[in-house]
Amino acid sequence: MMRRRRSPALPQHPSTSIRTARTARTVLAALLAGAAVLTAQAGPAAADGLPDTGRPPATARPPATDWSVALVESTTARHTPTSIGGWSYPVGLYLYGQYLTYQRTHEDRYLTYIKEYVDRFVDADGNIGQKFNSLDSMQAGRLLVILHHETGEDRYGVAARMIRERLKTYPRTEDGGFWHADTASRAHQLWSDGVYMVNPFLVEYGKEFADEAYTDREAVEQLNVYARRLQADNGLFQHAYDESRTAVWADKGTGRAPEQWCRAIGWYSMAAVNVLDATPRSDPGRRELLGHVRELAAGIARTQDPATGRWFQVVDKGTADGNWTETSCSSMFTFALSRGAEKGYIAKSYEGVARRGYRGVLEKISLGSDGLTDLTDISIGTNVGDYAFYIARPRQTNDFHGLGAFLIMNEQLRKKVSGR
Repeated sequence: MMRRRRSPALPQHPSTSIRTARTARTVLAALLAGAAVLTAQAGPAAADGLPDTGRPPATARPPATDWSVALVESTTARHTPTSIGGWSYPVGLYLYGQYLTYQRTHEDRYLTYIKEYVDRFVDADGNIGQKFNSLDSMQAGRLLVILHHETGEDRYGVAARMIRERLKTYPRTEDGGFWHADTASRAHQLWSDGVYMVNPFLVEYGKEFADEAYTDREAVEQLNVYARRLQADNGLFQHAYDESRTAVWADKGTGRAPEQWCRAIGWYSMAAVNVLDATPRSDPGRRELLGHVRELAAGIARTQDPATGRWFQVVDKGTADGNWTETSCSSMFTFALSRGAEKGYIAKSYEGVARRGYRGVLEKISLGSDGLTDLTDISIGTNVGDYAFYIARPRQTNDFHGLGAFLIMNEQLRKKVSGR
């Protein structure tokens, strides 16, 4: 995170709360003038699906377009901080990506927008009006930690502590995994999605409020518990696990859901990298977590679509009828492989897989007829189901799951292709 700001007020938007779509189009026109495409090709894949380590890493000419700025300008033109939606993890994911763009560009409007969104829910005393009865409801808590760090306002810390306190009583499986939600329909269930909803928040909260003794250990252990229950022999993760074996989708022997849904695995991959980045090498569970991450990376690389560089909605069934490449998970995998290779969690050779993924995702972003960016082929929010259920999920353009994942990916990869 950036150095804490102690100035009392962030710059304010004009009376419309954000720039108009016309202004955003003007900004985008300048950004997109002379846009280039990536032309470099990665080395060929070996028989196991990994990049040929006998060749140097692929290089790429940087795109002229700053797609992060273009996407943020477009999204803030389409939605005000009031109209963007309620307290939710898809909006929280997108705004986290917007914050990463702010960290690089220092464009104060981006941070002000986040603050105006959060201030709809947090009052002057730090009350937030959330019960936090699901992991999904905790993801946007990252914004509370960010705003405490950036503004120094205690109320954001008070609100963030509500999540920390809720975890003291939050229900767990017998081996300690947080239930996906504290409801009858989600009792005893672990969903691969859930690790991203709480664990990056935990490690960031721990650093901001000197609570690492609990938060680091908890986050690493949660990732390990989930992997023990959900990771398959191919290194990938089933979407969910039911300890009680009573869910209609649960295998009566293993408790696992039948399919390996791409975004669920993407959530785990990003969470694991975030937690490894934040926790010390001395953590007793770190070696186990690194093992899970390396198995996962191998599975991700093996299932990359050689034609597009992206990944399929049902990851391990790319040749099955009706399957299609999905943009949000492709962004998530690309980020996790690139960051993991950079930090030494996985082999450097995975950088080539990430570069192919990056090129593939960039094929899904363009300017629409309104002059704003469009990011396509994003699966809407998804329950647990069978193969037919996943491939029939509607594909949306500019869904926040994809927008946020794209920004996280682009802020990681653009520096590698541009050298900036």
